[in-house]
Amino acid sequence: MRRGSAVCLLAILVAAAVGLVGLDPAEAEPPPPEGLFVNGGDMWRPDNDFRLDWQNPANPPYPIVAVRYRVRDAQGAIVVPQQQIDWATNLIEGLTVPGGPGLYTAEVWLVDQEEAGQPAAIKLRFDDARPAQLEPLRASGWLGRAAFPYTVRLSYPRGALPASGIGGYAIALDSAADSNPCAAPARCTSAETNLNSGLDGNALTIAGLPEGATHIHAVAVSGSGMKSVLPVHGTLRVDLTGPVTRLAGVPNGWTDKPVTLTATATDTGSGMEAEGQTPVPFTALRIDDGLPRVAPGGSVSAAVIAEGIHRVAFYARDAAANVDDGSTSNGQANPQPSTAIVRIDRSAPSVAFASSEDPLDPELIHVRLHDPLSGPDRGRGSIGVREADSADRFEELRTEPTPTGFRARWDSEAYPPGRYEFRAIGYDAAGNSAVTMDRASGVGMVLPNPVKVPSALETGFGERVLAGHRCARRDGARRCQRGGTSKLAQRRGERVVPFGRGALFSGRLSAGAGVALEGMEVKIVERLGGPIPVERISAVRTGSDGAFALRLAPGPSREVTAVFEGSPSKTRAASRRVRLGVRSDVSLRVSSSVAKVGGRPLVFRGKVAAAGGEIPPEGKTVQLQFRLPGVPWTEFRTIQTDRKGRFSYKYRFADDDSRGTRFQFRAYASAQGDWPYEPGGSEPVAVRGR
Repeated sequence: MRRGSAVCLLAILVAAAVGLVGLDPAEAEPPPPEGLFVNGGDMWRPDNDFRLDWQNPANPPYPIVAVRYRVRDAQGAIVVPQQQIDWATNLIEGLTVPGGPGLYTAEVWLVDQEEAGQPAAIKLRFDDARPAQLEPLRASGWLGRAAFPYTVRLSYPRGALPASGIGGYAIALDSAADSNPCAAPARCTSAETNLNSGLDGNALTIAGLPEGATHIHAVAVSGSGMKSVLPVHGTLRVDLTGPVTRLAGVPNGWTDKPVTLTATATDTGSGMEAEGQTPVPFTALRIDDGLPRVAPGGSVSAAVIAEGIHRVAFYARDAAANVDDGSTSNGQANPQPSTAIVRIDRSAPSVAFASSEDPLDPELIHVRLHDPLSGPDRGRGSIGVREADSADRFEELRTEPTPTGFRARWDSEAYPPGRYEFRAIGYDAAGNSAVTMDRASGVGMVLPNPVKVPSALETGFGERVLAGHRCARRDGARRCQRGGTSKLAQRRGERVVPFGRGALFSGRLSAGAGVALEGMEVKIVERLGGPIPVERISAVRTGSDGAFALRLAPGPSREVTAVFEGSPSKTRAASRRVRLGVRSDVSLRVSSSVAKVGGRPLVFRGKVAAAGGEIPPEGKTVQLQFRLPGVPWTEFRTIQTDRKGRFSYKYRFADDDSRGTRFQFRAYASAQGDWPYEPGGSEPVAVRGR
């Protein structure tokens, strides 16, 4: 093919393509910008500096060579005349609106080599005006547990609304009195605007706050984020602790008088002062299931008069409406009200002596005590006795409680014979008392004394039956008959035995007309003499015939008595006092049986025996005696033993008449005030003079 033919073919193809599209190049214009938007969002903003972004067409008929734009106000007037950017940009920066706050419209269109296209429009929202101040926050009073969740409701701004309107409110809670809820001087961030529901979204619900004062600060925030010039402040006072209520006047246990109770409440938070408070604090007392007695403030009193057991509840409400009455009005389960028990018994108990005495124990006086309400107080009862029909004072007996009342033992043996009347005073647990002198049968409580069977003791030395001889002289001859006696009382009241020997002490216990008392304890009391007297007590029991016996141990001289302490039905008894004498034991020896007149002296040595501890501290006095045939014992010297009873004495024969004479010597322990033995002498020793 020829070159000329190829050029002609290309022209034909282009013409055909143009005819298919139906576009006249002379009449085509640029399309409007695609996706025109305000950088940062289509919202109100406090700054009048905007940036617009868009996308230019990918394949325009003719290349884009410029961008034109202008701005109209809300009424359509042009406030920014047409401007042109001489290159194919896809953004406009630093676009400012010249007027004040308002809604503006920006128009942008593209320009090619021939003409400008259709514009694209976008709204510009500018508002730098600050909302008016809110109304001051009113004090809410005290907030208690029941107040939460608590809603704080703000007022509307007091002036005209900004062009952007009210987007929300910023509220801060802290401990400072003058804080600002937003950090910037004139604006609030979206995070700081915690109420963002517009003008009517002015309520903040608070789940809870700590006790004490919490300060609240609030500003209105415009749709562009501008805040009120000055914040408003308020204080939320929170008291989460209920009052402390105490009750005075509750008796300890039962009482016999009406009771006045006083409940007092204290509160360290909102307090209990009633004047000017809403709600009004109060204190309440409820007795049993009756209506509570309520008084404003921190105190209320009520009287309890009726007999019985009363349950008293007491509680209070403070100025924050915290109350401890057991309800759930505080939004949570409260403890039950504090309670106390008041017990009142104003009736006297029933008191009476037992209808009869126990014949086996007639000294035991029983009193029956009964009280149906508070119950008997068995530990306070008293029983008194005096001679019947006398004006003497009652002598109080020692009482002890019993399951049915109380009792006392009357030591009738301490009173002379006669008639005696008794008085009992009984108490119940509330302190009521009753006095009686009658038995339960209605008969006066009078007893004749003695009320116990008299008992007797007879004692003596030797066997219960003592053998002996009865002798008589007939026809010039002495005749004896063997016999015995059991009459202890007729025996001598003294017996003397050698040192180191004891004696048998016997007796018999009887009661009434000589009836033997079997199995009774009898005390044998030995009062032993010496520098330090000693009392020794041994106990024995009587046999079937009432008899008893005790082998008295060796020792010093003594006095012996039998004592019967008595029994519930038998009187006390004591025997006569008998004496057991024990002879002194003295030994003596001499250095020689021959004494030369004018020669060496004889030495007498000896000892006074004692069972133990009886030698006086200064020693025992000992007499040295002599005798001659036909001459009684004669003392020639008195000496003193040492503390062990030993003695020694030198004696020289100086008389010529002593030559050829046989002397007998002995040591003799005489009576002495602190010496617990009978007088006694040693065996004689013989000495011949030469």
